[in-house]
Amino acid sequence: MLLSAAFRGASRASSRFSPRLATSSLPSRSIVTLRFTKDHELLKYDDETKIGTISVTDYAQKSLGDVVFVELPAKGTSVAQGDQIGAVESVKAASDIYSPVSGDVVEVNETLNDQPGLINKSPEDKAWLCKIAITKPNEVDELMNAEQYKAHCEEH
Repeated sequence: MLLSAAFRGASRASSRFSPRLATSSLPSRSIVTLRFTKDHELLKYDDETKIGTISVTDYAQKSLGDVVFVELPAKGTSVAQGDQIGAVESVKAASDIYSPVSGDVVEVNETLNDQPGLINKSPEDKAWLCKIAITKPNEVDELMNAEQYKAHCEEH
C-alpha cells in the first residue's frame, strides 16, 4: 500500500514536468570504444572527451613475460600515429610501444615507475600507460576492433 502511494505521488510529480526538460537534465553518457593495433597496443577511446587511454594488451603481456621496467612518454609530448612513445622490458625481451593515434600526452601512469609488474596483473585496466588528447579522431576508425584483433592474434 505504501509502495503504490509512492508511485502515485511520483507519477503526479513527474507529470508536472515536460519530458523534454526531465531528460535534458540527465548526465550525458560517453561511449568508450576499444581499438587495437597490430603491435598489441590497446586504445580505449572516449568519444565525448576525445581522450584515448593507451595500454598493452593481455596478449602482449603474456608474450613478454614478467615485466621489470616501463619507459613512459613525457606529459605534454605531441605524437603522431605510429610514433614510439615508450618501451616495456621483461625478463625475456624488450618491446617498443607505439602510439595508435596522433595527439598530445595529457596524463602518464606514474604508478608503473614503481610497479612495472602491474602490466602482468592488469594490462588493459590498471596498467594503462598514458592518456592522449586525440587530434585526429578519424585515426581511431583505422584501428582493429576486438574481433579483428582476435583474428590477428590467432594468425600469429
